[in-house]
Amino acid sequence: MQDIICALKLPLPSPKRYLCRMKETLKNIRHLSLAELENYFETIGEKKFRVKQVHEWLWQKHAHSFDDMTNLSKDLRQKLSQEFSLPALKVNLTQVSDDGTIKSRFKTHDGFMIEGVLIPTAERKTACVSSQVGCSLTCKFCATGTMERKRNLTFDEIYDQVVLINKESERVHGQKLTNIVFMGMGEPLLNYNNVLKAIDRITAEDGLFMSPKRITVSTAGVAKQIKQLGDDKVKFKLAVSLHAANDKKRNEIMPINETNNIEILIDALNHFYKQTQNEITFEYILFKNFNDSLKDAEELVKIYRKVPADLINIIEYNPIEAFRFTKPDEATTEEFMHYLERNRVNSRLRRSRGKDIDAACGQLANKSVNK
Repeated sequence: MQDIICALKLPLPSPKRYLCRMKETLKNIRHLSLAELENYFETIGEKKFRVKQVHEWLWQKHAHSFDDMTNLSKDLRQKLSQEFSLPALKVNLTQVSDDGTIKSRFKTHDGFMIEGVLIPTAERKTACVSSQVGCSLTCKFCATGTMERKRNLTFDEIYDQVVLINKESERVHGQKLTNIVFMGMGEPLLNYNNVLKAIDRITAEDGLFMSPKRITVSTAGVAKQIKQLGDDKVKFKLAVSLHAANDKKRNEIMPINETNNIEILIDALNHFYKQTQNEITFEYILFKNFNDSLKDAEELVKIYRKVPADLINIIEYNPIEAFRFTKPDEATTEEFMHYLERNRVNSRLRRSRGKDIDAACGQLANKSVNK
């Protein structure tokens, strides 16, 4: 290598920089299938039981380096480190809300920051995880929408979020996570393959072994991918961020509606339910003097009756500095909820959690990094 550099009269890189470049070109060992891992160990003449040991370290013991794999020989650990990389998320910052919500900022191996949230209640310990670095959808009420989408998260980075938030839940509450929601930064269905691979690992017996019924993927309404979820016969729940019950208003706050309007969305959701029989939830944030009238409630009921939805979550809005919206007063909110109840709509008012640390719905934006 040095001879080539000298022949081309290029400056010699520092040893540290050269090693970093070499490390970046190594294949991530967690991106190998079990069959590929078995094949590799066979080619280097290692016994088959070593494959199981390494696989356990990667997905059940959550090793973040090859040196952590203490039941492997030093020579084998060194060989693995020369052949593969093992990038992992690291906790960069932790903030605790007055209501017990905990927001963690994670740093990726290439220096990006994402956020995840632990939302504890007496009955549940829920992890809210991100699927992208930033977001491309530019919804007009969401802080993450003000960020440029840098890249998709890999399935192992999503998996790491769950592992680290679970560790926080065990540390603070002495309990494992009971639920996972893909409601953090990014649009999960625009990172389709990695999200599904992450859920496969989370639910696998040789992974976290969590029931898919305890996992909810939230989407702004990518109709094509919602249909694909149905065709793939997924077993997790689906939540749809509706937030307006007619196309005119939804176009105004959610640009995705211009190509995935409500009629198209309803068709996709009915296909999803027909294929999976899985629960569908609508998410609907109330904005003062925008979508909080009884006329809006009437339109919402009509949509609810066209889809086999299990629930409508009415969400308290969390003001974002960049946007004009505020939340309605309590009387307007109660009137809206009463209308839904009178029309036999299964609905629930979801109060905000973690507002004081920007961990509530729509507030994730790496605010402390941006500052």
